[in-house]
Amino acid sequence: MTIKETLLSFMREPAYNPMTIEDLALVFDIKSHEYGDFKKILKVMENEGLISTTKNNKYIIAESVGLIIGKLQTHSKGFGFLIPDAEGEKDVFIPSSCMKGAINGDRVQVQITRENSNTKKREGQVVKILERNTTKIVGIYEDSKNFGFVVSEDTRITQDIFISKKDRNGAEDGDVVIVEITKWPDRKRSPEGIIKDILGKKGDKGIDILTIIRKFGLPEAFSKKVLKFADQIPETISDEECKRRTDLRNIRMVTIDGEDAKDLDDAVSIEKLEDGTFKLGVHIADVTHYVRENNILDKEALKRGTSVYLIDRVIPMLPKQLSNGICSLNPKVDRLALSCFMIINNKGKVIDHEIMESVIKTNERMTYTDVTKILRDHDEELIKRYDYLYEDFKSMEELCIILRNKRMRRGAIDFEFEESKIILDEMGKPIDIKPYEREIANRIIEEFMLVCNETVAEHMFWSKLPFVYRVHENPDEEKLTKFKEFIYNLGYTFNWNEEVNPSTFQNILEEVKGKKEETVVSTLLLRSMMQARYAPECIGHFGLAAQYYCHFTSPIRRYPDLQIHRIIKEYLNKEIDESRHKKLIPIVDVAAKQSSEKERVAQEAEREVDDLKKAEYMLDKIGEEFDGMISSVTSFGIFVELPNTIEGLVHVTELDDDYYVFDEAHLSLVGERTKSTYKLGDDVRVRCVRVDLDNREVYFKLILAENEEKNDEEENEDSKEFIEEVLSSEEEPILN
Repeated sequence: MTIKETLLSFMREPAYNPMTIEDLALVFDIKSHEYGDFKKILKVMENEGLISTTKNNKYIIAESVGLIIGKLQTHSKGFGFLIPDAEGEKDVFIPSSCMKGAINGDRVQVQITRENSNTKKREGQVVKILERNTTKIVGIYEDSKNFGFVVSEDTRITQDIFISKKDRNGAEDGDVVIVEITKWPDRKRSPEGIIKDILGKKGDKGIDILTIIRKFGLPEAFSKKVLKFADQIPETISDEECKRRTDLRNIRMVTIDGEDAKDLDDAVSIEKLEDGTFKLGVHIADVTHYVRENNILDKEALKRGTSVYLIDRVIPMLPKQLSNGICSLNPKVDRLALSCFMIINNKGKVIDHEIMESVIKTNERMTYTDVTKILRDHDEELIKRYDYLYEDFKSMEELCIILRNKRMRRGAIDFEFEESKIILDEMGKPIDIKPYEREIANRIIEEFMLVCNETVAEHMFWSKLPFVYRVHENPDEEKLTKFKEFIYNLGYTFNWNEEVNPSTFQNILEEVKGKKEETVVSTLLLRSMMQARYAPECIGHFGLAAQYYCHFTSPIRRYPDLQIHRIIKEYLNKEIDESRHKKLIPIVDVAAKQSSEKERVAQEAEREVDDLKKAEYMLDKIGEEFDGMISSVTSFGIFVELPNTIEGLVHVTELDDDYYVFDEAHLSLVGERTKSTYKLGDDVRVRCVRVDLDNREVYFKLILAENEEKNDEEENEDSKEFIEEVLSSEEEPILN
């Protein structure tokens, strides 16, 4: 145990009373020559937010006085949330007046100021900024006579950055720039900075996606050192290495990927045995043979954590010499792999398995499209072309259905959400957006990778070695309670046990399948669930209803897969002694945390690029009408999703036929006078009225609301005519 851990443990004791540094030095028998270092340790712990001092300069555990450490996530309106470091801690709301100069991404210490014991919602204020994580900002330079400003492209950073004339470094009005902050903001002063790079003019080809890349701090080109190291890797495999491994080059196997994929890291083989069982082989590129622990490629891969896919470009985790070259399972060439063979019965149970280092040679580079045409459309030309693989594909389809049925029986949750495929022209402009097809070929690979990941995770769990698992905790209780209320209000009743079971969720999805409210219920159910992450502890995967799960199948593009390949190979070769076991503990911990964090950043960047291109696609659709469905309801309006997955907002001010009140329990807007209701899942017709490209937002107006407005006007005209007719009549009006 380190001195830091010892101090924290000591201060957490119930009997501990706050002590001065002198008192602590006496307790821990700190000698005079050690006093300076001891003081530094306490100062570091204080700067890290682990401990705090009282007015009498006595040390206490920060958490004991309601001080919480975490990362700040701010909103464009100025307020924010603290995401605590500690697992399971609830987020803390921070009003804009309580930021103390902190900006989005900063690591801060927050004092809890208010807490609701029923809802567990908490409010706080920033008391200390522990670490500035946003040092460079991408934005638009705005010039004036004596100085300039940079307006951040990240709307969560609400303060403009002041730029003196001497620090603009050639930037002109309207340039997209990168500014480095030199003075941090406080309550009275804006942040100040210096222009470090000029990316180009807003609207130039590729600048929009490049801006997002820089905004999220995504890595771009590899360093010369990394590329030089990659260039030195042999493009062929030595005979010595082949002899050391299990030779599977005579086994029929294929890769099945999208048309555009270049990093082929998984191949599959199948054999139907005489007893009716299946022998499924999943063969994964052995990237760790080239990316050794702590070499320059490994350090770079850990830093990146994952490959990032941004529509028309990929930011790879590894240089293309590996990802598209020696590690990619290209057809008809020798490749090193880690293979997992599974014997699976007709109930989908893995009754035996074996994991091995192998050398393979794939027969074909198949695409999802072609395999789907073979199996679904019975394309005669393709069947003839791949006649020697046809029976294999049929066996794969049969096993896929068996595996999926098994997952469904145990309660796995299968969301059927439409993903979008965005097609760009040569200038990067979106020319088409359509739902991404998830056909039988996609499902085959999905099921085979899932069963392989489970098999490997269970195998390594019983080895009792440090490992990186993919975990998914039980749903958030508060969100789940709201979801229960919502489906009850829809007329659905389910028996909820005290212990939440994924099979209950699956039953709900089955119940609403094909009904009007299916997408709505699925969306809300998804929102009530936790985010999956990587962890050294095997705590199961709720969504998959799996007790053991890991990511084993994509080491070219995901660091956790790469890390666990290393451990598996060491285990297979009996190289893990007690000393190595101890060293692996911090290694898997760092890999899990870094990979989870980089995965979140990649997802945010990918989502923002998609939102940008969807908004850009709608720019020349202003004035056009579309059929859509209400996908979300808030107090400020309703979101409508079109069949091509584009979503836009109908602001509540556009609903001008009545005053609408938000009914949170039923997730609907209800008119006070007319009782007109707009609720989740309703089909509506909308017109695109505005696109805000900077904020990636699309705005709609309901056509129905306009028609009702016309009807109201016609009714009012009829009433006026009737009154005038009555008043001008000589007869007495009938009163009863």
